[in-house]
Amino acid sequence: MMDQQIDVGSVVEAVSADLSFGAPLYVVESMCMRCEENGTTRFLLTLIPHFRKVLISAFECPHCGERNNEVQFAGEIQPRGCCYNLEVQAGDVKIFDRQVVKSESATIKIPELDFEIPPEAQRGSLSTVEGILARAIDELSALQEERRKVDPKTAEAIDQFLSKLRACAKAETPFTFVLDDLAGNSFIENPHAPSPDPSLTIKFYERTPEQQATLGYVADPSQARQSEGSLGAPSANTAHVPHGTIGATAGHRAIAQSNNTDISDNLFRYTAPEEVMTFPSTCGACMELCETRMFVTKIPYFQEVIVMASTCEGCGYRNSELKPGGAIPEKAKKITLSVRNITDLSRDVIKSDTAGVIIPELDLELVGGTLGGMVTTVEGLVTQIRESLARVHGFTFGDSLDEDKKNKWREFGARLTQLLSFEQPWTLILDDELANSFISPVTDDIKDDHQLTYEEYERSWDQNEELGLNDIDTSSADAAYESTETTTKLPPT
Repeated sequence: MMDQQIDVGSVVEAVSADLSFGAPLYVVESMCMRCEENGTTRFLLTLIPHFRKVLISAFECPHCGERNNEVQFAGEIQPRGCCYNLEVQAGDVKIFDRQVVKSESATIKIPELDFEIPPEAQRGSLSTVEGILARAIDELSALQEERRKVDPKTAEAIDQFLSKLRACAKAETPFTFVLDDLAGNSFIENPHAPSPDPSLTIKFYERTPEQQATLGYVADPSQARQSEGSLGAPSANTAHVPHGTIGATAGHRAIAQSNNTDISDNLFRYTAPEEVMTFPSTCGACMELCETRMFVTKIPYFQEVIVMASTCEGCGYRNSELKPGGAIPEKAKKITLSVRNITDLSRDVIKSDTAGVIIPELDLELVGGTLGGMVTTVEGLVTQIRESLARVHGFTFGDSLDEDKKNKWREFGARLTQLLSFEQPWTLILDDELANSFISPVTDDIKDDHQLTYEEYERSWDQNEELGLNDIDTSSADAAYESTETTTKLPPT
């Protein structure tokens, strides 16, 4: 590929371009930070298979020989942060070959050593577990001779720590490799994909306002406080629009124009909201004031749900949420659908954040939180699974993967596609610890739908602990309610 001299503006414009047909290699003249002479930086915009767009840059100075490279993400910041926990057992040297994508906002931790690599210490990189540990050891060892002359005690402490870190890097002792990324753009390879990895756990979380500020969303913290304070005061923008005024069609349009139409399209299939409420809120990205629309609707054979959709005119951030109404159910629920014909693919599906998805015929099991909450159909859920697996489990068709694993993934993708073409019956299972998921029946009475079964079961202590239910103490609230009821029942004196 011929190098092409081009300005930085063209490189930036190419980031948003379609990379499906490849992108040229750009060369930009830039100053060397070591000798302050001019060197060259090469930019390559590429798409990692089944992951995301990345911008790979490599600098080289012909005067002093300085060289460095970096991986930056050309796509968007993900809606939620991600945290990968990789359990490394003693003697398991194969686990060090796992590919790791570390973005510039990611933190690497080894809790057993109380060791942390902050985002500013290592830039975005494409490496392996072994490579990251080796780089950390090299950087800590670089100035040891100088430290021994100036501060012998500190140098001795670092030597002791390096011996422990080298033991971990050789799999002589077990440890946990934690990759925590606020932007949600980091990744650790799962060689067992699409099956669950017993050594790897992935958690997705909502970012706090402080973490949003770390990513550069909040330019002025006082602006955020001002926005939060304005929410508590009455606003002229708050409006309660009766159903008789706005109508079902207009209510549908008001929600749909604000965000993704999947939620409104599917929920309005059951019933139109009696009331669409509009109130001011704060944008989760730029902390500017924006408008949120909310309505409550009842889904037959399910429960009351709250639908919220908001759009920020300042930064274009769009968000939609489906929240269950009422109290937390006492039991978990497992929904099993036997897909026997092509019409079953059109059944409505509500999958909550806590629901796991199981397809026994494919030995496929997705833990709760993998796909997030969604309102879709059976066909749409399978499509989301296929796209999510292709996006999350990167490096599937990379040069480093052997042909057997490539064929295994191709075979699984073909079997997943066969579910949509309905070449044979299959089973869809939603296992929800909070019983907030739903698959619609095709009969007027859910009891007459013999392809659909609901099973309730008691949650384990570990499940309640993960959901935070074991620590809930309502004794003070119960006492307050009882006191109020007693005072109300007292006869007048």
